Amino acid sequence: MSPLPRIVVVGDVITDVVAALSGPLATGSDTPAQIRVSGGGQAANTAAWLAAQGAPVTLVAAVGDDPEGRDRVAELEAAGVDCAVERVEGAPTGTVIVLATDGERTMVSQRGANLRLGVAHVEHALAAVPDAGHLHLSAYTLLDAGSRGAGLRALAGARRRGLTTSVDAASAAPLRRVGAAAFLAWVRDVDLLLVNADEATVLAGGLEPAAQARALSAAAHRVVVKRGAAGAVWADRTGTLASAPARRVAVVDVTGAGDAFAAGLLTAWLSGATPDAALARAGDLGAVAVSTLGARPAP
Repeated sequence: MSPLPRIVVVGDVITDVVAALSGPLATGSDTPAQIRVSGGGQAANTAAWLAAQGAPVTLVAAVGDDPEGRDRVAELEAAGVDCAVERVEGAPTGTVIVLATDGERTMVSQRGANLRLGVAHVEHALAAVPDAGHLHLSAYTLLDAGSRGAGLRALAGARRRGLTTSVDAASAAPLRRVGAAAFLAWVRDVDLLLVNADEATVLAGGLEPAAQARALSAAAHRVVVKRGAAGAVWADRTGTLASAPARRVAVVDVTGAGDAFAAGLLTAWLSGATPDAALARAGDLGAVAVSTLGARPAP
């Protein structure tokens, strides 16, 4: 296996307010829940899971110039993440309320300072990490019009420097809003595209998962469709097709499971693992994530 290169993760930092509901939401009344306030955000979570595996990782993101932003950065630095985080005056650090129940989660989001991630900040951050070998982009950066320029510049800058690239498609609802054609044009020829089942349907239609992955490999060199409890599928332009079942564990909270999966996949693939081994490692880390409350690895 090859030594891991430094991974630059570009995207969002969020304060998560996670409510693991005891049952269906009682609209207009009270629903008992276990509630936790912690750091979140797809990019920040992935960076934390990468650091927990010993990967050298730098996070490029934006927070508000507020106590929440300072707390989020301090948490990430304590977890071993090098933070190239822009502090934006006049915008709050992003916040998401997560309602988790029955293996699903519903998110109510205030993107906040994430919408203000700047092109100049991304360019400066990339220039400051000459040992970087891979760039991983949270697609929220592309799906939000305010940060889209920074996301596109991150991908272009990575290619110019000879880095490999990956994109996590982020969320089905904003993908529908921007449209499949626009999104696939933005991520064309990335080395690895990660999508969950809903995102795959938005981008490739209602095919079976292997066919969705093969169809999307016209846009990205390698595609992984994450299917939750049904496992995952890999397809690439060489014709390789691989799949892996999910580990059976008691589900506590699925928040951050996809981010943990991405971190496991990246560390395995960038170390030279086969698709089968990379999917297995990703599934193992995803299983750890769903077994605990919150989106980050335990300290």
